[in-house]
Formats: sequence, C-alpha cells, structure tokens
Amino acid sequence: MREREKAARESVVLKPNGHLFTSLTVSGTTLCSACNKSITAKEALCCPTCSATIHNRCRDTLPNCAKMKQRFLQKPKTQGMRERPTSAIYPSDSFRQSLLRSRRGRSHLSLSKSVSTNNIVGSLNDDAPLGLRRILSQSTDSLSFRNRTMSMESLNDDGIANIQLEGQDFKADSWSMAVDSSYLQTHRKNVIKRQDVIYELIHTELHHMQTLQIMERVFRQGMLEELQLEPSTVHAMFPCLDQLIKIHSQFLAQLLLRRKNSLQPGSNHNYTIHQLGDILVEQFSGQSADDMQKTYAEFCSRHLKAVKSYKELLAKDKKFQFFIRQVSRGPLLRCHGVQECILLVTQRMFKYPALIQRILDNTTDDEEEASSVAQALLMVRELLSSIDQQVLKCSLPRLQEILAKLDPRAEAIVRDGGIFKAGELLRRRLIREGTLFWKTPGSRLKDIQVLLMSDILVFLQEKDQRYIFPSMDKPPVLSLQNLIVRDIANQERGMYLISDSTPPEMYEFYAASKDDKNIWIRHVQHAVSKCPSREEFPLIESEHKAHLRRLKADLQHKDQEMLELLQERVTLFCELAEVTSGQESLQPPITRYLFRADTPQAPRAEKLLLDATSEGNYPRFILA
Repeated sequence: MREREKAARESVVLKPNGHLFTSLTVSGTTLCSACNKSITAKEALCCPTCSATIHNRCRDTLPNCAKMKQRFLQKPKTQGMRERPTSAIYPSDSFRQSLLRSRRGRSHLSLSKSVSTNNIVGSLNDDAPLGLRRILSQSTDSLSFRNRTMSMESLNDDGIANIQLEGQDFKADSWSMAVDSSYLQTHRKNVIKRQDVIYELIHTELHHMQTLQIMERVFRQGMLEELQLEPSTVHAMFPCLDQLIKIHSQFLAQLLLRRKNSLQPGSNHNYTIHQLGDILVEQFSGQSADDMQKTYAEFCSRHLKAVKSYKELLAKDKKFQFFIRQVSRGPLLRCHGVQECILLVTQRMFKYPALIQRILDNTTDDEEEASSVAQALLMVRELLSSIDQQVLKCSLPRLQEILAKLDPRAEAIVRDGGIFKAGELLRRRLIREGTLFWKTPGSRLKDIQVLLMSDILVFLQEKDQRYIFPSMDKPPVLSLQNLIVRDIANQERGMYLISDSTPPEMYEFYAASKDDKNIWIRHVQHAVSKCPSREEFPLIESEHKAHLRRLKADLQHKDQEMLELLQERVTLFCELAEVTSGQESLQPPITRYLFRADTPQAPRAEKLLLDATSEGNYPRFILA
C-alpha cells in the first residue's frame, strides 16, 4: 500500500506555473495544448485542474494554471505559515499604485524614473558580503522585469480595445440575421444570398485586419518596446507587415463606406449594397494589384523562415516565453498566436476567388454589375497566379537550404526498388513546403516536413537539427503520377493520398487546421494535373543521363520552332500565289507532310525550300 502511494506521489509533478501534472496515456491523435503537435503515449502529461494535456518537454512553455491560482487565493492563510519578505524583491504597494496610474495614462514607466536601484542597494561597498550584494542585485532585476510585465499587459489591453471597436456592426453571423425581419422579407431569395456573401466578405476582411493589428500592436510593438529585440529579428517574424496593413485598411475602408452609404434612412443596420464590382475591380487592378502581388509574394515566400525564427526564439529565450504567455491571456488572442497569425495572412488571398465567385453567381438582375464582378474575379485569379509564380522563383534558395540541412548519407528506397538520394531534389522545382502529421500504423501522429515538388512528394523528419527520411512502412517519396487526394470523413483536418501503384498505397495525413488542409489539397491536385510523364522526366537518373535528356529536349524544342516557322512561310507563299493569280480559295498544301523525311512529299518540300531561298526578294518586287 505504501509503495502504491509513493508511486502515485512520484507520478505527480508540480511546476512553478501552478499546474499539477500527472502522467497519462493518450491516443495518437491527441494534440499538445502548448505546441499543438501530436503527443505520443510515453510523454503525455495532464493537469486535472485545467484539463491541459501537453508534452513532457512543453511544461515550461504552458501558461499559468488559472484554476489553481483561484484555489490558492481562496485558501485562507494559517498563522503558522512563514511569509517571505518581499520588500526587496517586489515593488511596494505605493509603487504598484503609481504603476497602475501610469498605465491608465498610457505612459510607460521605466525603472530608472520610478525607483532608484541605488536606493534599494543602499550604501553597500565592496566590503559587503557577496551573498547580500547578489540578492539585492537579483531583486532589482526582478523589479525591472515585473515593471515590464505590467506595461506588456497594458499594451495588450490597449491594442485589443481599439481592435474590438471596429467590429460592432458585424456581430451577427450573416446579413440575414443583422437586418430587421420586416426589411428582410422585402427582398428576393437571390438578393438575400448576394447580400449574405457581401456581408461575409466584409466580415472576413475585418477579421483579417484584426489579425494584422494584433501582429502589429501586440506582438511586434511588444517585442520592440518591451523585450527590446533587434528590429531585424522582429522583421524576420513579421515581414511586410506595414504594407499589408496599408493595403487592407484602404480596402476595408472602402467596403465600410459603401455599407454606410447604403443604409436606409433612419436606420443604422438595414442596408442593401447594390453595387460592389467597382470596388473589387479597383482593388485587384492597377497599382493596388501590383502592391498586393509584391507584398504577398514576399510574405508567403518568407512564411517558413518567419515561423522558424519564432520557434527558435521561443525555445531559447525565457523572457520571450513569458511575454508570449502574458499577451496570450486575452480572449481574442487565445486563437491568435504568432504562428496562427502568420498562417492566416498567407491564406487570405486564396479566400477572395471563392467569395467573388459566389457574389457573381447571385448577381442576376444587373448586367453591368455582373460584368464588373466577373472582371474582378478574372483579375484576382491572375493575381493569385502571379503570386504563385513569384513564390516559385524564391523556392530555389529555400531548396538549397533544405539540401544543406539534409543528412548527406540519407537515402530512400522508392516503390520500384530504386534508391532516391538527396541530389535528386535539385533536379526538381519546389512548389510548397510545410508541416503535416503522418498517421502511423500504431495510431500515432508523426511531425513530417512535406516537400511538394514538380513530380513527387517528399517526406522528411527532423532529428538532431538535421533532416532524414523517416523510417516508415511506406516509401518517403511519393510520385504524383495519377495521385488521388481525398478528404477523410468526419475529420476536417485529415486527408488521404492514394498512390497509383500495384497494389495501391494509402497515406493518411492531418494538417494543423481545416484551411491549411484545403490549401494543401488544392496545391497537390494542381501539381498532379501538371505532372510530367516518366518518359519525359524519370523519377531517378544519373547526372549524365539527365544532361543527355536536357540536350534532347532542347533539340526537340528547336526542331519544333523551325517547323512552325516553315509552316508560316509556306502559308504566306500560298496567300501570295492566291493574290497574284487572281484565283480564290486555292487548296493549301498539307504542311505536316512536306516536312517529314519519311513521306513521298519530301522531294516537293526540297524544291519548295529552294524556291523560297532563291526568290526571297520576290514578295518585295510584287509589292513594289
């Protein structure tokens, strides 16, 4: 009995952040509350107080246990409890009041202006005991950090308060629920659907603007002013943020102004937007489209570097960890961490085509408006295509970085028995890169770095800061030839990849969110449709064979260009003969037979080419 009680006590781990962790066995699909990654059964910890389940290594990054703190505050102190003197470590009550007053006035109070560290340390000289001087020095550091914590909370509150004021008119889920029922009944069904989609466009644009403001007012400003990080470090996490805010603030202002001008007299919530195509055309054309193309291309191409910079700083900087915990306490920021904000920004451009398409489908009464919306839809699709092309141009340096991080001894056996080496990656074009969760036969989820390339999917695993090919029951290199992508029923984040092999193999993957999964499916399906055949681009080949294949492809391309030029020249001679002879509708020769050496028409082609060479000046003579 005593041994059981002792084992139970050892299985409980009490951390300084107030959590009462207990070892727990969980399923492979359980995600960590701290890092949002899968948890294996051997390293799961659970806090029964707040129901948080985390990795063993994530104990220090989890925010404080709020329920445990409430219990501690409600528990009365006993007379026998020893109180630790806090006069030297924490500020006095009067100093706290001064901090709170300065916080209300939105002025950041520095330690040097409020309390002098010399007054705390006193008139200690070098003869004073070393331990006493060390304690007082630590006390001043703690006082400075505590003061900075209060200003971080003030920054958080001020930013969120200003953001929430802008969404007061869009609390309803749809336009149909925002207007009065009597006003709603005066509209036809297609008009209601159109207004619902327009409402969704403005609503999601407002949420996108809120995300950008959180990134700027809370995270970036706090990192620069409170943590005093280097501007280059902060810019690496939030590239092009000022340009994004400028672009979307102007777009949102136009949408809100159109809503305001469409309000019914005497009402502040009944409105019908009849014309929106002009705003959409203006936003996705001209200088505005150029700005969006440059900004989003740079942001999306630096997405992975931004997330990597954040993770590295979070892993090694305790003050940064504390800052993230502090600013994440607000209700709006619980779903808006740094990684979530970066991902939401990269996904925003892909939302516009579907929304504009739905607006166009429900625009049936106004041909001019339908034409404007259709033009805007074409423009936004071209804009997305140009952004994708720009991101692809930036993929080669990233591919070289991955190759440098890949273990040079890493090899993978593909389906046909060949050996896929690291050098094969440089033959291909990187389309997309990201993290997915690969479900193993034991119902566990493994973090996998997925590379979507021009003809294959490559799965890598990070180990000791190096990439290796994971040891799984399926090959880590999957060909895109006739690859089938399917959603998993009742799993909004899951998808199946079914290979075209004998027998077929099925890979089960999970994304971090539903939107992320949909983006992966869209990119994979598009890559499958553009995948070259194995005759044109073998899965594995030596450098010598690759060089020969490229030379043959160049020769075939030049032959095709020559054939097209000769066909155009023959067509021009036929038109010239028709004009000079006065006869109409002459039967043109079948040019594809004239330029084939294995046909009876080859002698005719030779004579025709000689005539064309000797009479090159004849057309100018006729025209003269």
